[in-house]
Amino acid sequence: MLVEENAGMRLVVLFGMPATGKLTVGQELAARTGYRLFHNHLVVDLLLSVFEFGSRGFVEMRETIWLGVVRAACGEGLPGMIFTFAPETTVRPEFIGNLVETVTAKGGTVDFVELTCPVAELKRRMDTASRRQFKKLTSVELFEQLHAGGNLELPMPPARITVDTNACSAAEAAERIARELEL
Repeated sequence: MLVEENAGMRLVVLFGMPATGKLTVGQELAARTGYRLFHNHLVVDLLLSVFEFGSRGFVEMRETIWLGVVRAACGEGLPGMIFTFAPETTVRPEFIGNLVETVTAKGGTVDFVELTCPVAELKRRMDTASRRQFKKLTSVELFEQLHAGGNLELPMPPARITVDTNACSAAEAAERIARELEL
């Protein structure tokens, strides 16, 4: 389904710490809205085949591809897209501003939705088959080191909605997001 010319794409950024359920909630939200789901780890996994995580080449290419996909999606006239994103210190501070500018320059809007979950539950969810499938962080020990060192943080714009994924199912989270954002 294409939108009218100049209507602009709506980008929903689902962000949160590892294992908060960004992909699972994103899949549910995509099913409800018809929006395309851009799972950030598809780019991460592609680049890990060539670059070390966090290396200069990895960081530059990851952001170039992320922004390029969003720019192209805006140009295609998609009504909306969902982007899963894990704020962490290998992402350059200007990335979020560049992401917003990419969408708004084409007449679109960006909604930030934060997914949260108690740390104990994140650790329980850490090493699952679904996480291993995408080369996601699966080590509780490494998670604890990164979390303690502040490496899983990046200043983010205020969230329009915050959902505790431990307090509801992914389907309930998606339903709430769709309702509150009027998607």
